Amino acid sequence: MNLRFVEAFYWVAALKSISRAAEKLYVTQSAMSSRISTLEEELGVLLLDRRDKQFKLTVAGARFLVYAQKLLELQREVKAEMGSGTTPAVSMRIGAIESVLHSWLIPWLEKLRADHPGLELELTVETTPILIDQIQRGTLDLMFAVLPASADGVRNHALPSMEMAFVGHPGLHKKRNYRLGELAEMELLTFQRGSQPHVTLLDLFRQHRMEPKKVHAISSISAMVQLVQGGFGVALLPRRAVQRLTGFASLKLLACDAQLKSLPIHASYRTDPTSSTVETVVKSAVQFAGEATGAGSGTKTKRQKSSKTPKEESKGKSLLSKKSM
Repeated sequence: MNLRFVEAFYWVAALKSISRAAEKLYVTQSAMSSRISTLEEELGVLLLDRRDKQFKLTVAGARFLVYAQKLLELQREVKAEMGSGTTPAVSMRIGAIESVLHSWLIPWLEKLRADHPGLELELTVETTPILIDQIQRGTLDLMFAVLPASADGVRNHALPSMEMAFVGHPGLHKKRNYRLGELAEMELLTFQRGSQPHVTLLDLFRQHRMEPKKVHAISSISAMVQLVQGGFGVALLPRRAVQRLTGFASLKLLACDAQLKSLPIHASYRTDPTSSTVETVVKSAVQFAGEATGAGSGTKTKRQKSSKTPKEESKGKSLLSKKSM
């Protein structure tokens, strides 16, 4: 039995689509259909119900899917046991929201490449809904987003949340501390409508029975930073992202008397019975994100109370600055 054909069937069943499985394995749709047909001939049963347009496994197909996964896992074990010990090439399709990109993703990718010199990367930066759709369709192997994905064969891991902060221009916002009511009178910038930061910001003012003067929805952190630097308004951004952005000398973290809700981050990834690569990569990301955000170190509360600018916090013994090197 050709295990490449078994692998083809597994991904057709996992992704519920011949075309998506073909894209996953970098083959044509006709080649994928041919592999499934050849496998059906060898087994003497139909694995896919082709009577209507809706994807459906036959009873025999559902039974064989269990064996297909076991066969592919056994193949992986044999390769690991009998292999030469050489480091295999790592090909990963990774997606992330912009907050993760500007916080710890880039230094993590640099570490990942150092650990795996053969790394071949496809990186997508998109909003959470688009990333979830891509992981469900199988066009991504791993994603970092605000919400976890839900689909057969997809696993999720909660990562350290990101502390949010109001950011203004030091020439315009000179006070050491701001009350929420004062911020309500300013023009505010945050992520696109319906996003977690946008909803959280509006809820924050509602909880205090306030109505913000104006809230601008901007999909790009870089655009928000440039608008703040130009004196357009005050932005609600991940603190870590602000500290990593270049040119932050013209930005100022504004201390506020209201508690800001952190931005949750989840890693979602597809399991692959033929390889443990994705689990290894996820483990690396979880460890790196924890170190980069100081998770469990007790620094979060201290940073929430700080009114120093990013430039001031970069001096001395800033834990974040040390761990971003």
